[in-house]
Amino acid sequence: MANLADEFKNTLSSVISGAGDVIATTRDVAKNNIVSTLQASGDVAGQTVNTVASVISEGVNAASSVGVSVTEAVSGLVRGVIDGVKEVGGDIGGATTEAASYAVKSVNTVGGDVGEAAVFAVKGAVAAAGDIGADSGELAKNAVVGTLKAADEIGSETGSLVRKALLNAAALPHDVIDALLTGKTE
Repeated sequence: MANLADEFKNTLSSVISGAGDVIATTRDVAKNNIVSTLQASGDVAGQTVNTVASVISEGVNAASSVGVSVTEAVSGLVRGVIDGVKEVGGDIGGATTEAASYAVKSVNTVGGDVGEAAVFAVKGAVAAAGDIGADSGELAKNAVVGTLKAADEIGSETGSLVRKALLNAAALPHDVIDALLTGKTE
């Protein structure tokens, strides 16, 4: 993990010079780091949360420091974390919740738009569901839960901002979001 920040910065710097896109780059780096770290530890269940937290926070910090879109990075990071955890046989639902939560917290730390970060975290989870053949509604639900948990921990104003952003995002599964925010299934 010591070289994770450097790896993110180097690969994201290439994005700035036009050598790729933020989402694909962060997805690939996140996935590779999740897989190699969890396989090396031999304790997938015990190390997933710490590994997810490190990958997400380092990725957001690297994106912020090199001047690429932090919210696009969030989408790729969440997607890569889910892909990587699936590959090593970990709990993808729990990893999705944690990845989305750390994404909101990390974007808040670097001064980014937490509402937009929440939306991009959920988009990343839905895209990952397609990558790995999982239920997109279930992973979207996990991501929404993670973003709301983090937003509420940051403060009530942030919680309101994230809820509004999720409800107003046209590209998200509104039945899932509405049910989680209102407690009503129809």
